[in-house]
Amino acid sequence: MLQSQIDSINEKLGFIVNELEYQRRQRLEMEDLKNDLTIVANDLYRTSLIELEELSNHIQTGDILYLLKKLARNTNNLANAFEQIESLRDFLDDAGVISKEIFNSLLLKLNELDKKGYFGFLAELLKVGDNIVTSFTVEDVRNLGDNIVLILKTIRNLTQPELLATVNNAVDIYRNLELESADKMSLFSLLRELNKPEMKQGLLFVTKFVKNLAENK
Repeated sequence: MLQSQIDSINEKLGFIVNELEYQRRQRLEMEDLKNDLTIVANDLYRTSLIELEELSNHIQTGDILYLLKKLARNTNNLANAFEQIESLRDFLDDAGVISKEIFNSLLLKLNELDKKGYFGFLAELLKVGDNIVTSFTVEDVRNLGDNIVLILKTIRNLTQPELLATVNNAVDIYRNLELESADKMSLFSLLRELNKPEMKQGLLFVTKFVKNLAENK
């Protein structure tokens, strides 16, 4: 019975000793931490003093107080500014998505134009431009500018429907015209052809055309 009590007391003493040892280690660790923090705080304090001393020639205490007052009075303005910045950031994010979609659509459209041959057509037009530049002088271009009105009037007259129809009809006639050999046609046959009404009408047209052309000249 006595031994059991002694063992119990020894167990409790051992627990107390262990707890005291743990507390001692904790105290030592806290002291080490305190010493480390003290060293860091001292270094920070000395560094702050050095930095403030360097700034003392440029910043006065009144300036700092004035700045703090300004910040306090404009707290709402600063909050609104931050909100606007956040809104701008959201807008830029949305704009980035839209820009990406537009860029992809543009690429698809360019690819479609390339398949249709637009770029090849433009390349050939550039070659035509090169040929024009190398084939004409500055003086030619100046003369073109001086006579551009007359040229445009001539083009306008040439593009009249009735004139285009007449020219097209003449081209078709020329393409389908069958000429007989001159050796096979006698002078009598030629005079008989000239005596036909349509030949007389044609000769009259040519005569009047040449006459009016000479008079206008």
